[in-house]
Formats: sequence, structure tokens, C-alpha cells
Amino acid sequence: MEAECDRFPPIGLLGSNMGIVALILIFLMAIVLIQAIKIVPQGREFTVERLGRYTRTLTPGMAFLTPFVESVGRRVNMMEQVLDVPQQDVITKDNVSVRVDAIVFIQVMDAAQAAYRVDNLNFAITQLSQTNLRTVVGSMDLDEVLSQRDQINTKLLSTIDHATSPWGVKVTRIEIKDLTPPPDITNAMARQMKAERERRAVITEADGEKQAAVTRAEGAKQSAILQAEGRREAAFRDAEARERAAQAEAAATAAVSEAIAKGDVNAINYFIAQKYVDAFAELARSPQAKTVIVPADMAGITGSIAGIAELVKTAIAETPRSSQPPRTPQPPSVPRAGA
Repeated sequence: MEAECDRFPPIGLLGSNMGIVALILIFLMAIVLIQAIKIVPQGREFTVERLGRYTRTLTPGMAFLTPFVESVGRRVNMMEQVLDVPQQDVITKDNVSVRVDAIVFIQVMDAAQAAYRVDNLNFAITQLSQTNLRTVVGSMDLDEVLSQRDQINTKLLSTIDHATSPWGVKVTRIEIKDLTPPPDITNAMARQMKAERERRAVITEADGEKQAAVTRAEGAKQSAILQAEGRREAAFRDAEARERAAQAEAAATAAVSEAIAKGDVNAINYFIAQKYVDAFAELARSPQAKTVIVPADMAGITGSIAGIAELVKTAIAETPRSSQPPRTPQPPSVPRAGA
């Protein structure tokens, strides 16, 4: 019995060995599953190597590999990336040192080429950008560098994109982040800008004064023309008024003469009295006259008028006897006040 027991191990010991084997098998199966199943996240691509040789590229999702034969080679970022180009001093065409830095936007288009065509892709693109930045900026003057950033960006983009195309990388854009001239150049530019602005201000002020002078001259011209036209119109109307007054005076004189010729003494009385009154009115309106003396003996005036009338009657009576044509008698002078 003892020999048989020694030949067959105990049941408990056999069960423990079976458990260890099962654990080992489960562990090996887990390793195989880990090696066989790969999950690729979005925005990434994995290259697959079979015994060290590239075979294919895994896109986002779940993929299966041959355990212990195939493995993931490179994990490539397919999203657009931003690379910072370090700041550097560049000598321009007119021998001015300018401190320049930039940023580069890239995107991997072919994961296999980006993984196996170049070592350390980001470092290579950064160095390439620095070299081409010195070349492009060094071929331009300082004024062109400061004013034509778009042209610099376009040249850099074309050059670097052409150089990185074999690496499976697309350079989407390049931007100059900062351009810093030396302090003395900056001060000179500031003085130049101030002088230019002062020159523009003087030109603008001179143009304003010129326009104002032209406007004033045009206004004076129009004013002179209008004043001349006004004087001409006033003179024309004054002449017309004087002409009409003369015509009225001539008509009145003709009427009085006709009335005298017919023997009407009242007409000449009225004519002389009107002139007498007008003379007193003008004397009263004179600014030099301080005192106006009106004759108190109005009967003397009436007597004078009556005497003039008798003279006129005598002239009318003697007119047919004379061979000369009748003449209009001149009115006698009116006696002054106080005479």
C-alpha cells in the first residue's frame, strides 16, 4: 500500500498543479490578445512591422495583428501641428541685423513616409524653416522685410512645402511672429515717421489755406459782381426817376404856359405858391438851419402874387400886338423870409 501511495501523488497536490498551469495559460492568452488586438485612436495612425519590416498602416479603429510576428512600429500624429521656429538674428540685404522668429503649421499626410523617411520629423522641419528664413530675409532690404511679411510667408511656404513633400508632410502655412530691428534703427524709423507726419500736416494745412483763399476770392468776386449789378440797377432806376421827374416838370411847365397863354391867372398863382411852399420846406429840412423865420405879413405875399398876376395880364393883352411869338414869362424871385 505504501508503494502504491508513493507511485501516485496526492489528489490535493495534483489540484494545485493544475491551477498553476491554468493561470499560466490564461496569462499567455492575455499576452496573445494584447499582441493581436490593437485599437487606434482618432487622429492617429500606427505602422505595422513584421519581423522588423514595414507592412501596412493601421487607421483609427480596431485592428488585429499576428501575435509574436507583427508589432506596432510607429505611432504617428495625423492632426495639424504647430512648430515654433526659435528666434534668430538675420542680416538683411542692406546689412541690418534683424531678430526674427516664426511659427510653422504642418500636417502629416502619409504616416509611413513620415515615420521611415526622416528621423525626428519636428526637429528636421524646424531646422529647415530656420535656414530658409535666413535665406529669404537676407535677400530683402529692411523696409521690404518690415512691410512685406505676406511675401516672406509665401516664399517660405513654397520652399518648405516642396522640401517636406518627400517626407509625407504638408506645410499648410507659415507666419512671421515677430520682427525686431536694432534699437538705433528703431529710433531712426521713429524720427522718420514723425518727420513724415509733420510734412503731411504742413501740406494738409497749406492745402486748407489755399482752399480757403480760393473760396474767399470767389466770394469777393461774386460780391463785387453783385454790388456792381446793384449799382448799375440803382443808377438805371435813378436815371429813369430823374427822366420821369423831368418829363413831369416839363409837362407841368407846358400846362402852366398854356394856361397863361389862355389868360388863366390862377394857374400861375398856384405854380408860384407851390414853389414858394417847397422852398420853405427845403429850408426847414436843411441840417445847417437852426432857425426858420416865417413872414408874419401874409397879405404882402398875396399882394405880390396879385401884382405878378396883373403883370401877366398886361403881357397877355400886349401879345397879339407884337409880331414875336408868345414867350413864357419867368416867375419872379420869391422874397426871402424877413425881407
